[in-house]
Amino acid sequence: METIKQAGIDPYPSVCSRTHTNKQALDGYDALQAKEITLVGRIRSFRDMGKIIFIHIEDGSAKIQVLFKADNVGADNFKFLLKNIDIGDFIEISGTLFKTKTEEKTLQAISYKLLAKSLRPLPSEHYGLGDEEIKLRKRYLDILMNPEVKDIFIKKNRFWSAMRTFLVQKGFLELEMPVLEAVPGGAEAQPFVTHHNALDRDFYLRISLELPLKKMLVAGYEKVFEIGRIFRNEGISPEHLQDYTQMEFYWAYGDFEKLMDFLQELYQFVIKETFDTLKLSNHGTEVDWSGNWERLSYFDVFKEHTGIDLNTTDVEELKAYADKHKINYEDFAGKGRIIDLIFKKSIRSKLTTKKPIFLINQPIELEPLAKKDSKNPKIVQRLQILAYGSELGKGFGELNDPVDQTERFEAQMKLRDAGDSEAQILDKDFVEALEYGMPPAAGFGLSERLFSMLMDKSVRETVIFPPMKESSKN
Repeated sequence: METIKQAGIDPYPSVCSRTHTNKQALDGYDALQAKEITLVGRIRSFRDMGKIIFIHIEDGSAKIQVLFKADNVGADNFKFLLKNIDIGDFIEISGTLFKTKTEEKTLQAISYKLLAKSLRPLPSEHYGLGDEEIKLRKRYLDILMNPEVKDIFIKKNRFWSAMRTFLVQKGFLELEMPVLEAVPGGAEAQPFVTHHNALDRDFYLRISLELPLKKMLVAGYEKVFEIGRIFRNEGISPEHLQDYTQMEFYWAYGDFEKLMDFLQELYQFVIKETFDTLKLSNHGTEVDWSGNWERLSYFDVFKEHTGIDLNTTDVEELKAYADKHKINYEDFAGKGRIIDLIFKKSIRSKLTTKKPIFLINQPIELEPLAKKDSKNPKIVQRLQILAYGSELGKGFGELNDPVDQTERFEAQMKLRDAGDSEAQILDKDFVEALEYGMPPAAGFGLSERLFSMLMDKSVRETVIFPPMKESSKN
């Protein structure tokens, strides 16, 4: 770089004169052949063949070959290129298009300009990045060197864009709710805490989008959604991260049955738009997302796999089952927590059917925000979409009775007092909003776990910069 500067050349100019993308040049070859054009890109290969140099440059659209001859660019410029320009540098090249003997469309250079000097060598295209930790920490290099990785995030963009398109077309309004909350709610999760200097008080990073969006139903909006980041201070696994993107929608006057029909349509639209197929595999298990999905009772599934009838069981029987099957639980764990642990550890992974499942009508102990079933007060209107042995979305007939909601929150607070830090907190402001009246509604949420499962990747692989431990390397 110092040599370049001494030659009076700025190694990082602010202006370039591109006339076409590389893809436009390749696709429009016949029309552009007789014209001088200017292309830009990063040098990905450099072949010195004595009197000529072949390079490949890559911009965001495509890779194209460039030929340099001393007679065309000038002897001094040719020599300068040979000694000072490297793989990884960004360059602007003007010239004309032609085809080589092998019929490769190529730009014959007339002039060139350095756009940005690369001070570190890129990883070898052949060997790439071998260290998985380095791949995640330096994801820009992983994306640069691996088209497959780059494609993940192109598909992820399509995934969320299709989700947004579908909801907007169905009349939903996208709103932005606050990330900082005085009371974290809408899920059972440990929150992150931060301090607001100007207000001199602690706030929580949101663990869900639910409660503020439901207040918007009170406000008079009928269909609302948000696609945004949420934060949960809990463990890492192939399916879990601490900060991730989630979509939640709330639908006034929608009901539990309508919700399931709507979700089939939503998932099928998004998956088809993203992957151009409705048959996708994860770890060798293919799921066909088309057609109608089976609806199974949580109580029936639980009894089939454990022999326990949730209509009559008590916490001691559940603990005995957990102890026998070496399922760990905290001393303070209540009935709902142990039911949930048994389901996650002993049942969910076995539900690997050829089509997705609606698992419906869960015990009331599992869900403080869902409406009771009108025929059986022991169950709530909750659904889980299951595929590949994992939960890939959760929805409710929303609880809008402020008295019932207060009682559910108070039951959760007793669990917190007993030591359950993930139990939900009584949110008096939300209850007050319900007291003004919220229409009957259906609600649903899914996270980017769905995308990662459809990609057959761990969720960390489908996030550009996942949280990681502090590196011991310089």
